[in-house]
Amino acid sequence: MRKNLLLLMLLATGAGTSAQSITTNNHPRYPLIPWPSSLEAASGTAHVDAHSRIIVPAGTFTGEARALQQLLRKYLGPTAAPITSAGASTTATDIVLQDDAALTAPESYQVTVSEKRITLSAHQAAGMFYAVQTLRQLMPASVENGHGKDIPLPAAHIRDQPVYAWRGMMLDVSRHFFSMRYLRRFVDMMALYKFNKLHLHLTDDQGWRIEIKKYPKLTTLSGWRTFNDQDSACMKLAAQTGNPDLEIDPSHLRHVNGHTQYGGYYTQAEMKAFIQYAAARHIEVIPEIDMPGHMMAAILQYPELTCSGQARDWRESFSTPICPCKDTVLAFARNVFAEVAALFPSKYIHIGGDEVERSEWEKSALCQQFMKTHGLTNTAQLQSWFIDQMETLFHEKGKTLLGWDEIVEGGIDSTATVMFWRTWARMAPLKAASNGNKLVMTADGPLYFDALPDRYSLSAVYHYDPNDTIYHMNATQQRQIMGLQANLWTERVPTENRADYLLMPRMTALAESAWSRKDLYASYLQRLEAHYPRLENMGVHYRLQDLPEASEHRVFVDTATFFLASPAPQLTLRYTEQGFPTASSPALTKPLRINSNRTVRVAAFTPKGRRGDIKTITFEQQAYAAPVATFAQLQPGLQVQRIPGAFNTTKLIKGNADTTMVLTNVALPAGMPESYALLFHGYLKVPATGIYSFFLLSDDGSVLKIADRVVVDNDGGHSAEEKSGQIALGGGLHPFVLDYMNIGGGADLQLLYSQDGGKPQPVPASWFFRSGTPN
Repeated sequence: MRKNLLLLMLLATGAGTSAQSITTNNHPRYPLIPWPSSLEAASGTAHVDAHSRIIVPAGTFTGEARALQQLLRKYLGPTAAPITSAGASTTATDIVLQDDAALTAPESYQVTVSEKRITLSAHQAAGMFYAVQTLRQLMPASVENGHGKDIPLPAAHIRDQPVYAWRGMMLDVSRHFFSMRYLRRFVDMMALYKFNKLHLHLTDDQGWRIEIKKYPKLTTLSGWRTFNDQDSACMKLAAQTGNPDLEIDPSHLRHVNGHTQYGGYYTQAEMKAFIQYAAARHIEVIPEIDMPGHMMAAILQYPELTCSGQARDWRESFSTPICPCKDTVLAFARNVFAEVAALFPSKYIHIGGDEVERSEWEKSALCQQFMKTHGLTNTAQLQSWFIDQMETLFHEKGKTLLGWDEIVEGGIDSTATVMFWRTWARMAPLKAASNGNKLVMTADGPLYFDALPDRYSLSAVYHYDPNDTIYHMNATQQRQIMGLQANLWTERVPTENRADYLLMPRMTALAESAWSRKDLYASYLQRLEAHYPRLENMGVHYRLQDLPEASEHRVFVDTATFFLASPAPQLTLRYTEQGFPTASSPALTKPLRINSNRTVRVAAFTPKGRRGDIKTITFEQQAYAAPVATFAQLQPGLQVQRIPGAFNTTKLIKGNADTTMVLTNVALPAGMPESYALLFHGYLKVPATGIYSFFLLSDDGSVLKIADRVVVDNDGGHSAEEKSGQIALGGGLHPFVLDYMNIGGGADLQLLYSQDGGKPQPVPASWFFRSGTPN
């Protein structure tokens, strides 16, 4: 019955095609991301050419019709795709945009492609815009910057609507500044993948990026800085890695009184034009002015905003906050937010509210008296009092207050919307939902795109579950979740190319997760391959495909060979033993013979010479480590000591254990504090003599030693990152030591192994032993 109805529908729109299976999510004719709610494949191909018209009822979907026309004219020519409200039939394949009142779900649409007619249906303008984007993805990638006589489109019938209303991206323009040109391209990327919220982090300790007319120094002075530690870290990384994308962008430098300053800001006129650009693509631009913490850029020019009246940079953990106990500070905040509310038509204003160093308030006699007068018992309540004052203003301006999940700690009004980011504060979503607050899930770890991507990143983003039981929410509370958002913090993102690299292709995984909520991961990876050429044609500096797995530290006993296959047909692998690989370095087309200690660097290159990630591989000749004597009274598992405290590297771990436990494998036990170290000790019993590879993923640092040899060094403070190494082991027992430290934020620890180039897999628990007395 359903198929017969579809045939009638296709015939009614001029199709002479037949419906096929709906199981087409990996069909090369339909490389759509996100995957639609329903797709009925059909045989045949439509061809849009210079004679094709865009037919749209007068007064409806005007902007969407023009967006489609612009796309077609860029490829077919400046007179192609005329827009008309009616017209006699022609031999050309016309595109019809029609209002369908039956499509009542927000942002829903339908697309029907037949050989002689293409119909896009929606009831809301946003739905029609997404229909256009779906049609765009069905077109060849060459439409993005090429020219031709016709555009082939596979026949199909698509019905679609999103699962989540909030599909967002956050861009931090405070730590490093990005041009308006880039913001527009960022919006273009978002539009292609049906995102609808752009959250701009406009202010922080490192820079103030939006013009406030009442306080001109916020931009003329606070928008600029001399190079700071984040800038020097980027420059150091650029030198270490040979990556120009980590250099400071010279277009954002100025020279004042003999000093080089770095930064920039957006005038209100520039921002207004950008907001209109985004709105035409159905993207809401949401401003964030971070208060009461992360305000050092403003405080340096207006020190009277602090309790002490001094512009001290940093306190115990974070920067000095503004003082909510001063009437002048409240007036400043109200004046700033009044201008922001007038500039941004968004329903939301983001107040930040995260990582506030409240020890300054605890030491302030003014704040202590203020709290006593207002019946506040702690500084968390004082922060909530300030948030409440701003929320009252927001309501007067017709706005909804949006903030990071710390704002729930001292209590908030139920009308506020909460962004959950602290994966270690797992009760925060439940507390917000129970209070009636709407939630946007933007978890540190998978949805923090400043974390360096690796072979696990796409899967982690795609499979992030906002309804995970770890958040303790029931079905009713889960309905408070509005959607998903990923954040790009830019402490180490000084260029637009680096931003692109961190964003893409992870944005595509989030797009499908937030729109479709179907586990079609294998299909997604296949469909993604068709998007790399499209992104290339759009000028997106995306991260190239992962190289085949290879340990960074490889060992051999006598001699070895080394070879990596290209991860994609269009990519060429090149290598060097001196400096960094370039587009003129030798191509890796056959195995290299390794018979001495050496270092080889390999990278993939596009046909245009763009370089991907560099994999540095060291080769070390080793003898097989002899197993230790057999042990009596061995017991399964590893002994683990927990050391309290915050350590920047594993080398600095010291102190007495507050907990000793036994774990069957390398993993993080439940109930860990925010900052701590774990010391794993025991023995690893490998079943046979051979070369073993180990893959150590951790957030923060970790170091693995086996047989008293360092196998993997993944030390230091960082987000989840995997490093690998090899060791030559004789069959039997070997001492095993793994040191891990966490300094707050996210936490992760995983250990995989492979033997003789096999697929990485978890180390079996049966290989781990502890204690024992030698025979």
